[in-house]
Amino acid sequence: MKKSPEMDRRSFLALAGAGAAGLWLPVGVSALAKSAEATPSTFRIQTARYRLRDAVTENLVSVFPDAPPPVLRMTQGVPFSIDVTNTLEEATTIHWHGLRVPNKMDGVPYLTQFPIQQDETWRYSYTPDDAGVYWYHPHCRTMEQIARGLTGIIVVAERDDPGFDGETVLNLRDFRIGKDDQFMQLYSARAAARAGTFGTVMTANWEQNPVYEHPAGSLVRLRLGATDTTRFYPLTFDGGEGRIIGADGHPLREELPWPTGEAPILVAPGQRLDVALRMPDTEGEEIVVTYRSLQKTRKLATLRATGSSLGRSLDELTPLPPNDVPDFDPRGLEVVEMVFGWSPDGLKPNNGFCGSFGYTFWSIDRKPWPGDAAKGIAPVAELKLGKAYVLRLRNSSPNRHPIHLHGQVFRPLRSNKRVLPSNWTDTVVLDKEETIDIGFVADNPGDWAFHCHVIEHQKSGLAGFIRVS
Repeated sequence: MKKSPEMDRRSFLALAGAGAAGLWLPVGVSALAKSAEATPSTFRIQTARYRLRDAVTENLVSVFPDAPPPVLRMTQGVPFSIDVTNTLEEATTIHWHGLRVPNKMDGVPYLTQFPIQQDETWRYSYTPDDAGVYWYHPHCRTMEQIARGLTGIIVVAERDDPGFDGETVLNLRDFRIGKDDQFMQLYSARAAARAGTFGTVMTANWEQNPVYEHPAGSLVRLRLGATDTTRFYPLTFDGGEGRIIGADGHPLREELPWPTGEAPILVAPGQRLDVALRMPDTEGEEIVVTYRSLQKTRKLATLRATGSSLGRSLDELTPLPPNDVPDFDPRGLEVVEMVFGWSPDGLKPNNGFCGSFGYTFWSIDRKPWPGDAAKGIAPVAELKLGKAYVLRLRNSSPNRHPIHLHGQVFRPLRSNKRVLPSNWTDTVVLDKEETIDIGFVADNPGDWAFHCHVIEHQKSGLAGFIRVS
């Protein structure tokens, strides 16, 4: 007899809570994971079923048959290894978004590895040098597999505990399902040429407004990531006191203001936040993670206070130590210019085993990505190892593009439209007709993918790679 979705969910949380050395853990936990090391394990990428709304949704993709992909926990400076076995009838890979891994571990099909075929296993091994919040997702059959659920948050713990009492991790994403709770058409040419195709059900950890309990008056670390194919998340944290302590995997160099209803903080596809919260002092009071756009306000997740107040203060937290990222003097650096916009032609990309949309709309420097499996592709920039550069990114289109660079960490220097905090990141949002200068030291050798993280834009031409040698 098959288990009910409710039984599946309880079984998943029990299994995840007992994960070896804290590698697999439930997505919202009250007690901090005190893992000293990451233990090698296995992912089995497979079809799944889960109750996202009213009825069970079929044809999801996860590493469990009946639960969402787990939080992966690592420790800064401790080697990590995992065997990824593909049981799908189509190829896949896993990319470790934001982590500065060796090039051959980056999970980009044809560029850094051959796609993982059905019943094949690929071992990923690396040492996470940077503490913070990251995420994992496929880079082959990317649109379909991400849209069907194959995304998970990565937490890399600092060597020293900053002093939190608890933690909740949120994987923010929506699903495009119809009234029957089954998948609708995942994308369309019309949407790909505009903002992208939006889902119909917004979730946190595959749930609608899940509730996580923490002691009243305690200090909670909220880690969240936007792993959707399309949606930007304007967020507030209503009902509690807090501060933003990190973004896109790194402690802040420059302060980010606390979000309000009039000025929520925007988290684009691919971006992450690290938030320190103080729970309310009264049992039953709540902090609500709220999505706030001009069209809708939606509760995404709730943190509820329990018991007597611990009376903690945010000032008791130890500041997060910066990750060891090579800094630079931006004056006098070589500037490499790039234009992100429409494609001059409609070629059909050659993506080999990784599928094709069958059309092209977008490009970098008027050259659309010819496809993952296309041969003789030149990099959009060739950089010398160890040298600092400025990349000037110009958006010639009316659409926003979250631009993600693999394998490197950069910081924004200037924009022609707004003041940007110069915090370390791997993903920057280009607004309509905006030009942003980013700077970094090209310290990680290899061919590194560089693309928009609205996946329909990426898969219809807005992609390339940077060579560091």
